[in-house]
Amino acid sequence: MGFLRFGPVGYAPYCADRLRRTVANGVRGEPPCWLELQATKSKKPIVISVTMMDGRTISLPVDSATTSKEVCQMLSQKVKLQDTFGFSLYVALYDKVWSLGSGREHVMDAISQCEQEVKRKGGQEQHAPWRLFFRKEIFTPWHDCSQDNVSTDIIYRQVIRGLKYGEYQCEKEEDTVALAAKHFYVQFGSDMSMENTRTVVKDILQALVSFCKGPLINTRTKSDKVKAEVVDYARQKWPMLFSKFFEVAKLSGPSLPKSKFICAINSMGITFLDEREKNLLVLSYPELTGVNAIRERKCVCLLTLKGDFTLNAITATDISDLVAMFLAGLIQRSQYAVTLQEVNRQDDKTFLSFKKAELIYLIKDDEFSVARGWLKGKNERTGEIGAVPADAVLILPTLTKPTNEVLSLISLSPDQRKTIIDNSVKGTITERVAPSTLKDFSVDYFRQPIKDVNRQVISKNAAPERLWANSREPIRQPLLKRLESADSLTKWCAPILKYMGDYPTRQVQSPLELTDQIFGPPTGNEELRDEIYCQIMKQMTSNNNRYSVEQGWQLLWLCCGLFPPSNSLLKHAQRFIETRKREPLATDCLQRLQGARRMEPRKLPPHQVEVDAIQQNSTQIFHKIQFPNDTQENFEVASNTKIKDLVRTIANKLMLSSAEGFSIFVKTPDKVLSLNETDYFFDSLRQITDWSRRAKRVNQAGGPVNVSYTVFFMRKLWFNIIPGRDVEADLIFHYPQELPKYLRGYHRCTKEEMVMLGALLFRMKVDNDKTQFPMIPRMLKDLVPNDQLKAMSADEWKKHIFAEYNKQTGTTVEQAVIGFLKIVYKWPTFGCAFFDVKQTSEPNFPDIVRIAISKQGVTVIHPKTKDILAVHPYNKIANWCSGSTYFHMTVGNLVRGNKILCETSLGYKIDDLLTSYVNMYLNEKRGQRRSQHFD
Repeated sequence: MGFLRFGPVGYAPYCADRLRRTVANGVRGEPPCWLELQATKSKKPIVISVTMMDGRTISLPVDSATTSKEVCQMLSQKVKLQDTFGFSLYVALYDKVWSLGSGREHVMDAISQCEQEVKRKGGQEQHAPWRLFFRKEIFTPWHDCSQDNVSTDIIYRQVIRGLKYGEYQCEKEEDTVALAAKHFYVQFGSDMSMENTRTVVKDILQALVSFCKGPLINTRTKSDKVKAEVVDYARQKWPMLFSKFFEVAKLSGPSLPKSKFICAINSMGITFLDEREKNLLVLSYPELTGVNAIRERKCVCLLTLKGDFTLNAITATDISDLVAMFLAGLIQRSQYAVTLQEVNRQDDKTFLSFKKAELIYLIKDDEFSVARGWLKGKNERTGEIGAVPADAVLILPTLTKPTNEVLSLISLSPDQRKTIIDNSVKGTITERVAPSTLKDFSVDYFRQPIKDVNRQVISKNAAPERLWANSREPIRQPLLKRLESADSLTKWCAPILKYMGDYPTRQVQSPLELTDQIFGPPTGNEELRDEIYCQIMKQMTSNNNRYSVEQGWQLLWLCCGLFPPSNSLLKHAQRFIETRKREPLATDCLQRLQGARRMEPRKLPPHQVEVDAIQQNSTQIFHKIQFPNDTQENFEVASNTKIKDLVRTIANKLMLSSAEGFSIFVKTPDKVLSLNETDYFFDSLRQITDWSRRAKRVNQAGGPVNVSYTVFFMRKLWFNIIPGRDVEADLIFHYPQELPKYLRGYHRCTKEEMVMLGALLFRMKVDNDKTQFPMIPRMLKDLVPNDQLKAMSADEWKKHIFAEYNKQTGTTVEQAVIGFLKIVYKWPTFGCAFFDVKQTSEPNFPDIVRIAISKQGVTVIHPKTKDILAVHPYNKIANWCSGSTYFHMTVGNLVRGNKILCETSLGYKIDDLLTSYVNMYLNEKRGQRRSQHFD
């Protein structure tokens, strides 16, 4: 703020106010929209128009930080709306409509998204046809139309409008007729002229002219009451159309057909829906016993009579707050309670006697003090009235009498409820196969159970240890008899139990730490792989803890993607999974198991991305890939995806003519490395990030270290390239990769070529906007090689570049890119990778030389004069090696060859490029031999 005070007159207070607003309302999620840019030029507030449901349009002043909550508050004040709950701001673009709610969503972010979509379709941002609406999104369960006539009128108009456009539809024709009659009465009272009838029929297309004869028209009911009846009808009949929707993923809870679904919350309860809007589960509020949010995990726990659900959602706090508010409001207004224990006070009529699980009607006449723990109630069974201890009843969150199902579930213990629900689920299955275990496998391959002397003393009849079934204690020896002597292998068991939640731990360990401990040893030692499969399946067998079983499936999913079990264990593992096909991950585990048999095993434990994905119960993994032209895209990557597979996938998606020469690169804070095409993608990532993590930990003297990285897709080997033949490759890769080399002055070129290239680069920046001509001197560093800026004065550069620019009239930006490449393509250094190194082997060369690597070989260049000092074709290079500070190369033969010794921190890059080009030529020769052999 201190800095802003010294800004230009007018802008200083303007910027300070914007900064205060941003701090108050939070960070934006989208770039500024066209409206904001125009407003910033004039320093005036932005004016937006919001359409009300009665057709009115209200203009409001807003700024870049304005939230949907602020807009809803301003609208409420303008129309004198008092009952503001559930009214939200909506945005529409073309045929898509979505809610911005009435919270912290930034309005300008939504408008920016609309403009981006219009631009993506080829339109202009300023002409984006977005619209804003103010309408009812959700009712409270206790909504009362008499509290606010303005609210009732807005909702009524919304319902009539929705009926007109087909948003709301009645199941029965008589309901449509009744609504039409009510609308007629609101509009015209008792005036039943034919003209008025046509107007109403036009408003509600499905209504019939005969509705005019209904009895409602003859009543003298007030218009407001009729509107309220329409609103109440909409609230009760269309709860799903007045709901808040949240995307969630089930982490734990009773079995459902899907693990990812939509959670709809409305005045009637909570509904879980799949992507086709099919109901997966419906919960009324009396069936909810509690709700809480785990903010750090972005989870919400719904405690219900049908089991407890842990749901992962970005909006977990919003879900928790909304449900908690509804439950608290319903309990406060409820007249129904269920007894939790028996009370028999026949001797004193002041007290109400009742049995356990009886329904009590609450009488709220303040005869007894609630603050002192007493309620007044009426026993439904006996009809008697008396005082009820508050701790002896459970007040139900409902305004209507609870169903018998709810009352019976409340009367049962949690275990009894689980049994009933499980039985009802089983009843829907025509045939249920008993889950397979490792019992049969254990007979031939497991060691003998350990004799526990203490256990025998405590109980002579104790059953022998079941090595193939769940255990809460870590095992003391490996399960497999062939590993029995390797006691150190039992250290895996504790991490498996910790991951599954079966073993208490004081120190919080990340899931990745645990998966490293579990899968690290077997990825490096084939002998240990069956042991891991057995330990995971053992912990999942006869396990009554649903959360633990789900975590076990996650481990099995990861395991199946790393390596297969041996042939002796394979059929048992397959059977184990096949007999549990109702589990969400079972089918995917089976597919991964089959895939692992056909592929080479992974070399390293799962990557952080894999662990994060399965922690969210997601079996699809998408990874962001960056391109040289500053664009990016997400690509699906599986556990068994190899680099060469990903390269082909990206090339096909971008519609490149060929994937040859392209590679995946990973950029860490200290290195940029090309990935080996034969390696698995996630193994390569692990290798690089683990190396960086270890190096960083050494520098920082230990402690947990996070390593950021970025994955790039670029051209690595430059061959078979002709500018203009593959335009997509030219635009996305060749131009953005060659431009920096040109501007750094790596190429030798004439002044005429520099002027032509400068004009083409200028056109790429401004297109046909000649008003930017005076800006050329400021742009020179982006138009001319760095070492040639002083070859002419800035004005001379400007004159020559603009003259050449005028000769290119009619050239498009795309054509300018191709033109740039066609000029650079003619130079012998086109496509080279350049490295400035210190050489210590050739006395006739300067100390610092520039090494250029291309399809021709290794070229040594003078960095100042750009003279070529030496050229070494690949067939003359005998050997090379590199380290963290050097690169050495032998030219000629190994005995009498010349050694080139260089000091550089980029030796690993030079080494990799040489290897890649040599391998390319070797593969070409092999291909030629094969073709000659077949010919």
